[in-house]
Amino acid sequence: MIGSGHIGAARLASLLGDVRSGRGPAYRELAAAVRVLVDDGRLPSGTRLPAERALAAELSLSRVTVTHAYGELRENGWADARQGSGTWVRLPDGPLRADGAWVPGPVRGGVIDLTHAAPPAPQLMAELVRRAMDRLDAELAGHGYGPDGLLALRERVADRFAARGLPTDPDQIVVTGGALHAIGTALGELAGPGDRVLVEHPTYPAVLDVIDDAGARPVPVALDRDPVQTALPRAARQTAARVAYLMADFQNPTGALLDDDARARLVERLARLDVVAIVDETFVDLDLRDGPPDGPRPVAAHAPRGGDVVTVGGVSKIAWGGLRLGWIRAAREPAARMRRRLARAQISPPVLEQLIGIEVLDALEDLRAERIGPLRAQRGRLVAEIAAEFPDWRVEVPDGGLMLWCDLGTEMSTALCAVAPRHGLSLAPGPRFGPGRSFEDRLRLPFTHPEPVLAEAVRRLRRAVDDVGAGPVSEARAELVV
Repeated sequence: MIGSGHIGAARLASLLGDVRSGRGPAYRELAAAVRVLVDDGRLPSGTRLPAERALAAELSLSRVTVTHAYGELRENGWADARQGSGTWVRLPDGPLRADGAWVPGPVRGGVIDLTHAAPPAPQLMAELVRRAMDRLDAELAGHGYGPDGLLALRERVADRFAARGLPTDPDQIVVTGGALHAIGTALGELAGPGDRVLVEHPTYPAVLDVIDDAGARPVPVALDRDPVQTALPRAARQTAARVAYLMADFQNPTGALLDDDARARLVERLARLDVVAIVDETFVDLDLRDGPPDGPRPVAAHAPRGGDVVTVGGVSKIAWGGLRLGWIRAAREPAARMRRRLARAQISPPVLEQLIGIEVLDALEDLRAERIGPLRAQRGRLVAEIAAEFPDWRVEVPDGGLMLWCDLGTEMSTALCAVAPRHGLSLAPGPRFGPGRSFEDRLRLPFTHPEPVLAEAVRRLRRAVDDVGAGPVSEARAELVV
């Protein structure tokens, strides 16, 4: 994410890409592309745009075109101007945001939301909440403060790790307000201003924001041409990084799953370099392979020493995104330090959320049974619809998780996201999943909607692609890598 202030013409042009490929007027396509950058956080509110003449030269457009684009941004509330001082971008209909957050805002009625990889709550959740309310009576007799988190919850999280081959004591568990809160807490403990943090490329966008907030520097490591167990350690040696963030279970956005052998070699090589791995298990319970879940052991189970891996997780994907409950598993000493860090910020985690979390973990297999079947069918439907409508796109079918990572074959992601709202779609641009202008040829598509909605979403996506002017698709079939 660009720091708030001023952005140069060359830098903005590199983020915008080709704004002349659409079928509408160039100024309108330019304005739409700037809105995408503001909305997804790559261009923070309050950033001053380049002078019109300079941007026009970088984009090979006329100055009149850029002037009209800036005017359209101002008219629609996406920019402010001061006489003689330039134009600043902003978010409309609300207070200005100092920086961009990954989580997109609410989607208006009638628009199919393909930005959030988050399914609605399963039917069982209502009953679990009622059971938690029954437990609440016993808690109301006390003062409600508990900086360590409820012991019953920490025991269940610890038991879950033990069942997966990683013996864990409740004292090693830190309760947080969701997995992202856990990541931020762990990063705050392990990395400081100027420190380098290795991240997979692509990666979860919110982590890039968290690293930026910590004053650290992300080091993207492309994994498509080199196995993860060699690429990350090599990058650590080259950059002197001391922390790595990775997702070994159904990585966001690619859906990749590391096997036990790759996990063991990765953590052993990172440990030799004194690199602590923060392993995000957000999607670990969403194994969509046939048969009972029998995934690899946690990465931390392969660690030579207890402090080599910090594991974070939560219940938002298996249960509900509105349930902000997560955890950290670490060695006892760093776990105690992170617990104190959290206590200074929030005194204690909310009791009712923890009680619901206890019920969720007690009913985990029932929740999986309700989730997995529909997700498998939705994944298959979305893959089939894309293959029929976009045979040139390359789609790798993941073994789990909630999304497809699509190779569009051409750099059109930002432009596509800019025109998508006209066709009743909300999309997340590929470049948001890495620094700079990477992944302009990629699009993340969650399969979290019912099958008929996904089919309609692809029809709307077809119209959006045509609007961008990508031209007709060829007769070749899509390459599906299972």
